[in-house]
Amino acid sequence: MRNALAIAQKELRGYFASPIAYIVIGFFALLFGWFYVGILDWFVRQGMQMGQFGMGPQNVNVNQQMIRPLLLNMTVVFLFLLPLITMRTYAEEKRSGTIELLLTAPLTDWQIVLGKFLGAMALYGAMLAITLVHFGLLFAFGHPEWKPLATAYLGLLLFGGCFISIGLFVSSLTRNQIIAGAATFGVFLLLWVIDWIGQSLGPNGEAILKYLSMTDHLDDFVKGVIDTKHLVYYLSFIAFGLFLTLRSVDTERWRG
Repeated sequence: MRNALAIAQKELRGYFASPIAYIVIGFFALLFGWFYVGILDWFVRQGMQMGQFGMGPQNVNVNQQMIRPLLLNMTVVFLFLLPLITMRTYAEEKRSGTIELLLTAPLTDWQIVLGKFLGAMALYGAMLAITLVHFGLLFAFGHPEWKPLATAYLGLLLFGGCFISIGLFVSSLTRNQIIAGAATFGVFLLLWVIDWIGQSLGPNGEAILKYLSMTDHLDDFVKGVIDTKHLVYYLSFIAFGLFLTLRSVDTERWRG
C-alpha cells in the first residue's frame, strides 16, 4: 500500500506541475458557481411565489428542490472534465518513454494501477471539495439537511470512481493523450445515454439498460438513500475498470 500511495502522490504532483489540474479545477469551479447561482435564483423565486399563495416554509425543501437538481446537472460537466484527468495517466508515460522505468521498478502491476487511480481520485476529490464553500453558505443562511448531502457526496465519489477506472483503462491502450481523452469521453457518453432506447427493447431490455445507466444509480444517493444494489453496481464497476487496466498493464509489461 505504501508504494501505491507513493505513486498516487507522484500522480498528484504531476497534475499540479502541468496546467491540467488548474484548468480542470478552475473550469469546474466556474461552472459550478454558475449553476449554483442560477438554481438558487430559481429556488428563491419559487419560494416567494409559494409565499404569495399562503404556503409556508415547511413546503420548501432545500435538499430536494435545489441541491438535488444542482448536483445532477453538474454530473454532465464530469463527462467533459474527467477525461482530462485520466487521459494522461498512461498515455503520457508511453509517449515520454517513462513507462519502461515504471514497469521495471520494484512495483507490482496492482500497485501501479491503484496508485494512479488514487491520484486521479484525489484530484477529483479536490474538485468536489470546492463545492463545500457553496453549500456552507446554504447552511449559514438556510436549513438544509446534512445527511442527504453527505449521501450525495458518497454517490458522487463512487460515480467519479467509475468514470476514472474506465478512463485509466482507455489511457493504457494508447500513447496519444488526445485519442485517450476523446475515446474516454465517447465511453462516458455511451454509459450516460445507454438507457435512452430502453423502452424500444421491451420490459427486460429496458430493465437491463436502466441498471447499466450510471446516472440512474446516482439519483437515489442524491435523494439521501443508500441502496445496496447501487453500492454493488458502483463498486463492481470500479473493480471491473481497474481489472481491465491491470490486464492492459500486464500486457504492456510482457511486450516490453
